[in-house]
Amino acid sequence: MERYGYIRVSSKDQNPDRQLLAMREQKIKKSNIYLDRMSGKDFARPQYHKLLGKLQKGDVFIVKSIDRLGRNYGEILEQWRTITKEIGAEIQVLDMPLLNTGGVQEDLTGVFIADLVLQILAYVAETERAFIKQRQAEGIAAAKLKGVRFGCRRLDTPDGFETCYALWKERKISVRKAAELCQMNYSTFYRRCKEKENNEKNSFRL
Repeated sequence: MERYGYIRVSSKDQNPDRQLLAMREQKIKKSNIYLDRMSGKDFARPQYHKLLGKLQKGDVFIVKSIDRLGRNYGEILEQWRTITKEIGAEIQVLDMPLLNTGGVQEDLTGVFIADLVLQILAYVAETERAFIKQRQAEGIAAAKLKGVRFGCRRLDTPDGFETCYALWKERKISVRKAAELCQMNYSTFYRRCKEKENNEKNSFRL
C-alpha cells in the first residue's frame, strides 16, 4: 500500500507551503507528493492525472481539502467515484476526517456515510457559488437602476465636433480628416457620427 498526496494551487503566485506542510505531517514520501499550479477552471492537470496513473487498489489518496478534487459539485463527485470505485483506492481528506474512507472497506455503512456526506458538502459548495453569482447579478441590476454605469467611461464630445461633423456630411472633408481636426480617435469619431445620424433620423420621424 502506498500513500500519495495531491496539492493544487490556483496560480503560480499562490504559495503551496500550507498544503505541503500538511502532507509532510502525514509522513508522505516526497516522491509521492504531486503538485499542480493552475486554475481550477483548467482541469487538464498533468500531475493529478500522473498520480491517478500510479494509484492502485488499496493505496491512499490524500488531499488537504475536498475542493482540490474538482471545480464544482459534479466534478468532485466524478473524481471521488473514479478513485474509490474504479481504482479502488482510499481517500483521506485532512480538513474533513468524516469523509475518510480508509479503514472502512469492509464496513458498507461507513462507506455509505462518507459518500453521503461528500454529496451534501459538494452540493452546499455548489449552491453557495450559485448564490454568490446571483447576489452579484442582483447588485449590478440594483446599481444600474440607481444610474451607476459599468464599463469604460464615455469620453466627452469635443466642442468642435458639430462643425467637423457638418463638414464631413457635406463631403468637404474626409472622416479621417474630420476626426483629426476634432482631435478624436477615428473609430470614436465615426461612431459618434453614426449615433448623431440615427438621432437625427429618429427626430425626423417624430
